[in-house]
Amino acid sequence: MTPSKTKELALKIEDVSIAFGGLKAVDNLSFAIERHEIFGLIGPNGAGKTTIFNCITQFYKADSGSIHFINAKGKETDLMDLSVHEIIDEGIVRTFQNVELIRELSIMDNVLIGAHHVMKQPLLGQLFNRKAIRKDEAESREKAEKILAFLDIEHLKDLIAGSQPYGVQKKVEIARTLMSDPELIILDEPAAGLNDTETKELAMRIKQIRETYQTTILLVEHDMRLVMDICDHICAISFGKRIAVGTPKEIQSNPEVQKAYLGEEGELE
Repeated sequence: MTPSKTKELALKIEDVSIAFGGLKAVDNLSFAIERHEIFGLIGPNGAGKTTIFNCITQFYKADSGSIHFINAKGKETDLMDLSVHEIIDEGIVRTFQNVELIRELSIMDNVLIGAHHVMKQPLLGQLFNRKAIRKDEAESREKAEKILAFLDIEHLKDLIAGSQPYGVQKKVEIARTLMSDPELIILDEPAAGLNDTETKELAMRIKQIRETYQTTILLVEHDMRLVMDICDHICAISFGKRIAVGTPKEIQSNPEVQKAYLGEEGELE
């Protein structure tokens, strides 16, 4: 599915700033993401990309500006009013630069962790209604198996997560996000540590996730081939400031973006 022609927005970031010890990591940054699009956030090392991710998910509280999420029903929420643990309630999930798995657990158990948010039974029901909780657990396991099959790792479900290659661990982390029925998935350098073959497969998977799960995807990534291949729109930043927002073709040809990356005009590939 391509971005909506009516430009229904999923996320609005307006004039967001945050400083650490007097150093501005993000400086009056604004951009908007359309529902069901794949949106890239790029910039040189230290540009503030992960910081803005952390502001969206409320790991950091921005000093100023606004961050609004609009869900599929049109409800608009000011994310800055929420705590970290409340963000998932809005349908927003994320991965991290370094894979965050419980290495001693099986792949299946790691994926099932992502289902806790959408379990039908409340806490008291889980304590006293054993039949209902068994039904919940069975449904969650079936859902996890379908997601693992979608990512072509269902045959590995009973193996210990920490013993698997890095590329498989990345898939497990993505599978866990899909368990929570997300409306917005934030991917922090998903291709980091992957070889060329794995990166090409990742590009295909991200597109499939958008289409199959009808979700919006925001990613930070240094692999420009991946970004240019899968993103509908891209925001380029440097030293916390926005340089440009546009299609991949527009970003590739933007002199300011080229200068930020290469130090002089050149061609981004």
